[in-house]
Amino acid sequence: MHTLHIVSKPPGNTRFRECLGMMGEQDALLLTGNAVTALADSTITLPAMVYALQEDVRARAIDPRQDISGQVTFDDMVSLTIRAQRVISW
Repeated sequence: MHTLHIVSKPPGNTRFRECLGMMGEQDALLLTGNAVTALADSTITLPAMVYALQEDVRARAIDPRQDISGQVTFDDMVSLTIRAQRVISW
């Protein structure tokens, strides 16, 4: 993975859309906070490598779409940041 983009803003926020627009093919997206609501929105095209913080998905009672790479724990989140060549937090 080249860049891990961590976004916490909801899909309606301009930072969320900017993040999606800046992603490359080898980048991954980690949804945290209110950004996990994108999993329930079928109008949003998410990248191939997308992860969601499990705690935030549960807290918002979201039933994620089938096309996400996976829900991750806080420990998994740390592992993702270590694997990435660079991390950008939106």
